[in-house]
Amino acid sequence: MIAHRATLDVSRALVRYLARLLHDERRLRDTPTGSRALTPFRQAVMVLRWFRGERDIPKLGRDHRVSRATAYRYLDEAIEILADQAPDLHQCLRHAHAHELPHLILDGTVIATDRCREKTTSVKGESIDLWYSGKAHHHGGNIQALFAPDGMPLWVSDVEPGSIHDITAARIHVLPTLYPSCARGLSVLADPGYDGAGIGLCIPVRQPTDGNVLDVDTRTRNMLLRALRCLGERGFALLTQRWRTLQRITASPSKIGDIARAALVLTHFEHGRLI
Repeated sequence: MIAHRATLDVSRALVRYLARLLHDERRLRDTPTGSRALTPFRQAVMVLRWFRGERDIPKLGRDHRVSRATAYRYLDEAIEILADQAPDLHQCLRHAHAHELPHLILDGTVIATDRCREKTTSVKGESIDLWYSGKAHHHGGNIQALFAPDGMPLWVSDVEPGSIHDITAARIHVLPTLYPSCARGLSVLADPGYDGAGIGLCIPVRQPTDGNVLDVDTRTRNMLLRALRCLGERGFALLTQRWRTLQRITASPSKIGDIARAALVLTHFEHGRLI
C-alpha cells in the first residue's frame, strides 16, 4: 500500500460554511460533544470530495477512518442539510422581481443514474422502464431549473423519472407557481419542448412541416430567443462540471433532486449569490 497526499480544490470558506451547517444541525439534535467519529469540518471535507467526483463512498470512509455505513449516513445527512438551504420557487421569483431581471430561462436535463428496473405503462399502453429517458437515451432523472439571464442557476426542482417529458415535469413543479409572475410581466424563455406551456413563456416557432418557410420576422425572433436562451446551458454546466457527482448518480434515483439542490447551494456560495 502506498500513501499519498491530495488537495481538495474548494475554498476553505466553503468547507467552513458546510461545517457550520453540520455543527448547527448537531446542536439542534442535541448531539453530545465528541460522540461523532468525525468533526463537522472533517465531515464537510468528505462530503465535498464526493461532490467533486469521488463516488466510491466506501473508499471515502476508509480515507476518513469511518465505517461504510457511517460514510453513507454522513453523506446523506449533509445532502439533506444543504438541500434545505436551497431557495424554493417563490424565493427565486421574489429574487427575480427584486433585482428586476429582464427574463428567466427555463430548461430541463436528465441526470444519468444507474439502471433502475422499475416498469410503467406509456401513453401508448406499452410497458417501459420508468427511469429510461428516450430523449437522453439513458436511465436518469428529469430535473427542471430556472436560470438568470447570465446563466446562473437560481432554482432546481425535485426529480421526476427520466421517462417524464420536460413539459410534463414543468407542469408539476414550475408552471402553476410561475404563471402569476408571468402575468405581472416576467418573461421566461424556453425551448420548443415546452410548446403549449401557456402564458409568459417565450418559445421559438417551429419550422412548418408542410414545406413552407417562416417569414423573416419570425426567423429573427427565433434567432434572438435562442441566443438568449442558450445561456441556460451554461447554468447546467456550472452544476454538472463543477460538482461532477451530478454527471452520474450512483445513489437512489429518488435522491437526485436533493443532490442537485445541494449542488445549487454550493454553487451559490462559491459565486457569492446565496438567495
